[in-house]
Amino acid sequence: MKKEVTSMEAIKKKFNFENIKHMWSENPVFSTGIALLVMIALQTAALGFNYPSFMAWLDAWVNNMLNILRNNASVGIIALGMTFVIISGGIELSVGSMLVAISAVLMLFIDGSATGILTSIGITGLPAYIIGIIVALAMGILLGTGTGLLISKGKIPPFIATLGTMKIFRSVTQHFMQSVTPTVPAGFLNIANYKIGGRYLLPIIYWIIAALILAYVAKKTRFGRRIFAIGSNQRAAKLSGINVDRVRIGIYTLIGFLVAIASVLQVARIGSMDFANAGSGYEMDAIAAVIVGGTSMSGGRGSIAGTVLGTLIIAVMNNLLNLLGVPPFLREAFKGLIVVFAVLLQKKEQN
Repeated sequence: MKKEVTSMEAIKKKFNFENIKHMWSENPVFSTGIALLVMIALQTAALGFNYPSFMAWLDAWVNNMLNILRNNASVGIIALGMTFVIISGGIELSVGSMLVAISAVLMLFIDGSATGILTSIGITGLPAYIIGIIVALAMGILLGTGTGLLISKGKIPPFIATLGTMKIFRSVTQHFMQSVTPTVPAGFLNIANYKIGGRYLLPIIYWIIAALILAYVAKKTRFGRRIFAIGSNQRAAKLSGINVDRVRIGIYTLIGFLVAIASVLQVARIGSMDFANAGSGYEMDAIAAVIVGGTSMSGGRGSIAGTVLGTLIIAVMNNLLNLLGVPPFLREAFKGLIVVFAVLLQKKEQN
């Protein structure tokens, strides 16, 4: 008996269960990473193993994972900005509508037909693409800054302000684009569809670069530290000399810029856009990725790494449900359940 107890103690000491339990509750990136591995295992099982050889199965599995990453790169980039917004205690509901509005203007500028803004004045090819991208990025910065001003200077709650801008961006875009069908030049599509090693990797590379830059900003810059300070205690941040309004405007300007990058990527990847429905639900996907990744809805806590993992969990779950033949509307219900479950876990930790 004494020997068995000693053996159990040795096992506990070897695997350090208490340390694992501590990491699970205190390190959202660790617990989110475990959840992602479980999700990938389920998705792999659903994909099946009915292939002529192991290499054929591996090639199909890799292609499926790369497609998941590529198709979710735009939402993943937006979710990075949403992380900063939620850490600061805010919310941004207009990202999907903003993406459509920016995409519409970008497509009008690079339109390869005679009705294109730049084509009509004789600017085509690479110069037109560069100008179009600059206009798109400037528009993202402008719209993001405007939203930040409404919240910080207009003292409108973020939920109300971004709910209003969500309706404005989509309605105005639909009105002006209802009878317009821009043609995206084939050369512009290379921005997202140029093959590297025989695979479409560029959207994934853009996403990784954006994640690395923002992770650095969050951890190593004064701007990043101030975002956490505002989210933890806005009053204390003000008393310590932080210009809360300026930081908040900067946060919404940043997410506007990231939405613009996602817009360029989306137009280049697809080459067309349904202005009535494109981008719908992106705000939900981005917020879900951030929350599942461990960022606190009450602000002051979160990480870019967690958001990347959260985005992957949502993406792999969608693919899993698709493989299982679950109807699209029910997939949204699963997404909602995961978000509610994540928030309940956060509440439990806070208590």
